Amino acid sequence: MKGMRFMYTIKLNNMQFHAHIGVLPEEKVVGQALQIDLVTEIDAEPKDDQLSTTVSYGDFYQHVQQIVTNSRVNLIETLAQSIISTIKSLDNRIGKTTVKIRKVGLPIDGIMDNVEIEMER
Repeated sequence: MKGMRFMYTIKLNNMQFHAHIGVLPEEKVVGQALQIDLVTEIDAEPKDDQLSTTVSYGDFYQHVQQIVTNSRVNLIETLAQSIISTIKSLDNRIGKTTVKIRKVGLPIDGIMDNVEIEMER
């Protein structure tokens, strides 16, 4: 139908990294496991089975990996902001982007699987 937008979602689920971020000094030295989910809304209509008519999600993992590997920030919220900004800058067809970051093996006195933040823009 003419004039209708074609939107879809790309999700990268449970990407796993070792990061050296955190407020506590030992988090920066020893590091911890992070699990990251990335959800992007795409405003493009794949045509003719050509990659150029859509957004290459293959690039997403490499960018997230580079950000996490090189980051020494204190807050996972800051890390999430950096991931969102970078992913959205890759292609103007990328709309709302949501990142969930789970910190596993926390230096908190208590029983839990992880702590998670979710951010979208």
